[in-house]
Amino acid sequence: MKPISYARPHTVEQAVRTVTARPRTVFLAGGTTLVDMLRTGAMEPDNVVDITWLPLGGLEHTPGGGLRIGALATMSEVAAEAGVRERYPFLAVALEKGASPQLRNMATMGGNLMQRVRCAYFREPGNACNKRDPGSGCAAVDGMHRGHAILGTGPDCFATHPSDVAIPLVALDATVTVWGPRGERTIPFDEFFLLPGNTPQLEHPIAEDELITRIDVPALPFAKNSHYLKVRDRESYEFALTSAAVALNVADGTVVDVRIGLGGVGTKPWRARTAEGQLIGKAATAANFAAAAAAEMAAADASHPMNAFKVVLAQRTLVRALESVRPQVNPLGGAQ
Repeated sequence: MKPISYARPHTVEQAVRTVTARPRTVFLAGGTTLVDMLRTGAMEPDNVVDITWLPLGGLEHTPGGGLRIGALATMSEVAAEAGVRERYPFLAVALEKGASPQLRNMATMGGNLMQRVRCAYFREPGNACNKRDPGSGCAAVDGMHRGHAILGTGPDCFATHPSDVAIPLVALDATVTVWGPRGERTIPFDEFFLLPGNTPQLEHPIAEDELITRIDVPALPFAKNSHYLKVRDRESYEFALTSAAVALNVADGTVVDVRIGLGGVGTKPWRARTAEGQLIGKAATAANFAAAAAAEMAAADASHPMNAFKVVLAQRTLVRALESVRPQVNPLGGAQ
């Protein structure tokens, strides 16, 4: 590992000024992703700015019924909060399934959103990777790509976004607030992640000198009836092959509203708007769930042989997740 300078500012303003003044500088929070990248040489900054002491932690429930999460709040802290578990259960489950307890105690919410893809070709210098070295090619096309994306793929990259907690957050219409030398701005969650297109090296619409300060979740009362289902090769410490975060509002057997996020299948946290549109106003039946899932997957890229199985697996994952939050019908009449 090459020598790297280190700075520990005590205010957000100092942190941003340090990054602005020094080229090739990155922020360090929990370090659960950055340290790995430094060790492999996939990232080679000249400077690291440690932001762990900044006053950006904490979690609060807002007067309107929403949630405000500090960028430096840890995954464990958010998952354990009683109000989150009661009002946004799929958020708590996604956090607990997202990493080992040791990592959750270190990893921050802001850092989780900024984590880099887990494609082995991106993380191992020497392999062709358009995300790490634009124009060099994509070794995954003819290599191992079983875990790669089938939605939002581009000609230069189809690596999967790895975050679990980002899946319910995209379903919840969360926003991300960043602060930089040009002031503060708030970005809708679905716009905070960029599709690879012809510029896979650009993953977020923020500058290097902008820092995430918080995540805001608007009120969604029916999110109490939600679930996060993660399908993976083993039960722990594994990334999703497919996942679904769903919140369902049903009245008299009809879907009044629904929110769906999909993971393990997209180059960004995937908001399943097609499936949502198919379901609203329809009967909450397994057949309608399956039709909505198929409609969402109609745009999937099944051209790569190793991950084409995800098309069907994603549909089944979504149907199962929806069935888990569908009100149970009492044989004697009415819902239980």
